Amino acid sequence: MKVLVLYYSRGGNTKRLAEAVAEGAREVPGGEVLLRTPDTVTMDEFRESSAVIVGSPVYFGAMAAELKKVLDDFVKVRRHMEGKVGAAFATSAHPSGGKETTLLSIIQALLIYGMVVVGDPLEAGGHYGVACAGAPDEKALDAARKLGARVARIAHKLRA
Repeated sequence: MKVLVLYYSRGGNTKRLAEAVAEGAREVPGGEVLLRTPDTVTMDEFRESSAVIVGSPVYFGAMAAELKKVLDDFVKVRRHMEGKVGAAFATSAHPSGGKETTLLSIIQALLIYGMVVVGDPLEAGGHYGVACAGAPDEKALDAARKLGARVARIAHKLRA
């Protein structure tokens, strides 16, 4: 079972959150975790993954264009993604900087792919996904690890 953590990061905050998501996914036995950026992910990796967790900084209240381009270009494998697990995470520079709308832009794309979308677990907040303003603190990193683990567990259950 493969879990793909796909993220774009310009300043490093989203990268750090992605690394924590990947850490959490690695805690679940029986899987392989791929940590990729838009310029390193392949369509085969995307298609072969049982789960895809997408992270982006907030750009005008939506995901970064680099991520949107991947999701647009990979639409050819859309039918292969149906029923797989999807989730989202986001970072912003400002406390009210559009994190939820960015999460929803990612979730919308995953739903169009036919994926089963999950938010962060209740013990991490229980909303649309993990998000933070500025550099992720330990609370945000812990929530990211919990999201990664939750997605990996659900993907494993759905494959069984």
